[in-house]
Amino acid sequence: MISVVIRNKNQEKALEFLLKNLKERYFQDINEIIVLDNLSTDRSKDIASKFNAKFVSIEKFSYGGSANLGALSASNNIVVIFSAHSYPVSPDFFKVIKEKFDNNKNLAGLRCLHSSNDFKNYILGIDAKTDPNKSGVIFSGSAFSRKVWEVIPFNDQVPTFEDKDWTLRVLKAGYDIEFAPVVFSYEIKRTLTQEYFRFKNDVLGNYQIWHVEPSMMSIIKGFIMSLFKVCKNPFIQIYYIFKRFFFMIKFKIVKPQKFDY
Repeated sequence: MISVVIRNKNQEKALEFLLKNLKERYFQDINEIIVLDNLSTDRSKDIASKFNAKFVSIEKFSYGGSANLGALSASNNIVVIFSAHSYPVSPDFFKVIKEKFDNNKNLAGLRCLHSSNDFKNYILGIDAKTDPNKSGVIFSGSAFSRKVWEVIPFNDQVPTFEDKDWTLRVLKAGYDIEFAPVVFSYEIKRTLTQEYFRFKNDVLGNYQIWHVEPSMMSIIKGFIMSLFKVCKNPFIQIYYIFKRFFFMIKFKIVKPQKFDY
């Protein structure tokens, strides 16, 4: 069977939808659901209880640390990680994951599909050894082997990209990472504060893991382009507000032909 770990913070509506989805559509494939919660102040705990999910609190959140706690809390060898704002779509989502692990005893992780990068690399056959960034595991929407995790735990020192860091280390150790041709959805709207938090961690993670350091020229160019977009967008929005207004006035005066069915 499969353990599902859900990382959550104040996402009661998304969490309830995910749990309902898991319980009603995949009850034959999974026998353990763990909500790994970062001090939510909404109804997340009550919702987890409603669906008989194990509720585990984490006070000092880090991406690697939370993934480690999720793996430690799971009782099955196959662990699938989701964020509360994601959910499986394919009817055979977990069956395909199980078959993949059954057929390859050297398998450390699976990357499921949700973005254009996933679909392109999967269709073109670009594996994790060739492109560990876009074909390696990604949390949310990946599965990993708990037995491999016991040998190579997640790095809790990286600010982000704990999934990419783990991908590189397990590949170096000789394990395999593959695509699972099943689809999940990932939906989130971030505040400006959350966007900055992600931006900052991405810069640090790209430097630590991929050794990518932005040049001073690219930093200045990015700053100027960001200011330009902020200044340009209000004028574009005002332009289309007027266009919509004049279209509606014209529509009221000259209406198109109606069709009768």
